[in-house]
Amino acid sequence: MTPLFGHDEAVAAFRDALAGGRLHHAWLITGPEGIGKATFADKAALRVLAEGAGLAAATPGIDVPDDHASARLVAAGSHPDHVRLERLVKDSGADLARSISVDQVRRLQRLFARSGSQSLWRTVVIDSVDDLQREGANALLKNLEEPPPHSLFLLVSHAPERLLPTIRSRCRVLRLKPLDDHAMTAALRAALPEADDHEIAELRAAGQGRPGTAIAFQGLDIAALDRAMLEIASSGDRTNAQRSALARSLSGKAAQARYEALLARLPSLIATAARARRGPALAEALGLWERARDLAGSATRLSLDPESTVFELAGMLAALAPARRAA
Repeated sequence: MTPLFGHDEAVAAFRDALAGGRLHHAWLITGPEGIGKATFADKAALRVLAEGAGLAAATPGIDVPDDHASARLVAAGSHPDHVRLERLVKDSGADLARSISVDQVRRLQRLFARSGSQSLWRTVVIDSVDDLQREGANALLKNLEEPPPHSLFLLVSHAPERLLPTIRSRCRVLRLKPLDDHAMTAALRAALPEADDHEIAELRAAGQGRPGTAIAFQGLDIAALDRAMLEIASSGDRTNAQRSALARSLSGKAAQARYEALLARLPSLIATAARARRGPALAEALGLWERARDLAGSATRLSLDPESTVFELAGMLAALAPARRAA
């Protein structure tokens, strides 16, 4: 299983609840994308399964030895007491479905129709609960309202504020924080053993405490993408030439990864600019950040046109320029 770097506070909180017999039946694992939420959820579920199958509770952390029977079954996708819900691959085999369907959620009843066979516990990881259809969210809610004995739900969420309040209210929230430089470096070196020090440093800076995001940026020349965005924010791009060029460069299918990198980074760039402002300028920057965050966050999910989306987002960058604000 993928190693988990950092998040010592979250690990300690979960371990304390498990060791003290106070394990809440549903945990909402939140934090920015790429920070390690799914890895945490997977490890926590495996730990509970393993302790329910006899692993000594005194074993530190939430890791389980790779040779433990529970670990082997989960790795093979065949543990009878564990279900992992995520978007399925479409019939074409090229893309993922837009959401986790209600039928996937309803299949959980098979898990809860019997007692655990390999473990005392039954565990469910949903990555991510944000991807549930409305009907699926309502079906999940029934399980959260009346949880079966010795059941554990670990719900990964990038945007918990968009979930049904009734789902949030039935979960213990565990927010993962961005990794510090030491943990980021360790995570990147483990994932990218052939990367040199310069690339590690560049990816660490680009990832902003999110190792999964940083790893996804490898080979995308993020520094050049950042320069293009900063030039627009500095100049104001009054002729729209820079915005148009950037939008065209990210519109093709071959540029999908760099397009997604821009979606991930542009709101953060606006947020950084906002921190240096006061008064009306700060209010304006915060408004731009909210608009950029909402548009970037929904662009992929709603299959928005990349060229139009980049052009609109770049316009928000241009509005940061001193010359534009003074005009």
